[in-house]
Amino acid sequence: MTPPPTTAERSRSVASGRGHLLRLAVQFRSVLALAVLVTFLSLATDSFWSEKNLQNVLRQISVNLCLSVGMTLVVLTGGIDLSVGSTLALAGAVAAGLATKGLRLDRWDTLIEFTPVGAMLAGVATGLAVGLVNGIAVTSFRLPPFVATLGMLSIARGLTMLWTGGNPIHDLGPTFSFLGNGRLDAIPMLGWVPMLIVVAGALAAIVAVVAGHTRFGRGLYAVGGNERAAAVSGLPVTSIIRGAYLWCGALAGVAGVLLASRLNAATPDAGVGYELDAIAAVVIGGASLSGGRGTIGGTVLGCLLIGVLNIGLVLLDVSPYWQQVIKGLVILAAVALDRITSRKAS
Repeated sequence: MTPPPTTAERSRSVASGRGHLLRLAVQFRSVLALAVLVTFLSLATDSFWSEKNLQNVLRQISVNLCLSVGMTLVVLTGGIDLSVGSTLALAGAVAAGLATKGLRLDRWDTLIEFTPVGAMLAGVATGLAVGLVNGIAVTSFRLPPFVATLGMLSIARGLTMLWTGGNPIHDLGPTFSFLGNGRLDAIPMLGWVPMLIVVAGALAAIVAVVAGHTRFGRGLYAVGGNERAAAVSGLPVTSIIRGAYLWCGALAGVAGVLLASRLNAATPDAGVGYELDAIAAVVIGGASLSGGRGTIGGTVLGCLLIGVLNIGLVLLDVSPYWQQVIKGLVILAAVALDRITSRKAS
């Protein structure tokens, strides 16, 4: 006959159960926080579940989703990219300028005209170029990612001002604006879904496959976990880090094109502070700023949480100043939780 458990054994069992529940709560904190926030807003407002509001939520998170997915790849390597907001502005301005005025080469008295699609691709290529410069600065010149991308933040913003002359670029045309304002009318069940979220969601799915099921993706985790060990094991650390910044820059370029399409205009001050929302979404989604931990799925949840929070604060008629305070507190709480869990894991 098995003897009954002692008091000490029962205490250890209870502590183990509580620890398991705590780990589950931390692991699924984004889902729990999103569920609580949605439930609260559903009870506190009458319009949260309206089709118009849901479309606003999806449109709002689409731009941040592109930025955050790219940021996730950089954070996985243990880096950071503070220039994504300025890159977004530069890419959107380049695309808008080429779509409306083309590219004039005064030296050769030549005007190169661009189709809307060509102008959009040029905007994405601009973001890709910025990402390449960031990657070279971090790998070849060994600059800290914070310093390199902080410098690029200023450079890209200045280039945007020079390109636009400090003035918005308006009237981009119906073809250009369709991407930001169209819907999936061809599919009856999804006719209300904005094209913005279709594009952003497709890109997030592609990057999720790249990060989770390719050699490059596994390299991101290895480099972020221990860069020296990754180098000793034969991984091309320099190429992996540059690749992360390339992806981040390209996705920031896509975000710039999407925002310009949505507004049917490109403004020199677009994207100010967007890097904070992107970092918040990545950290809230469970990624570690130390590198080596995080998923694209978690980042998507983080974007949803940030988007619902932004819309919810507007629906509750919270002052814009208090909105900034609340979002800052959310970021601090997410980073603090990341640090606490990282210390316990180590």
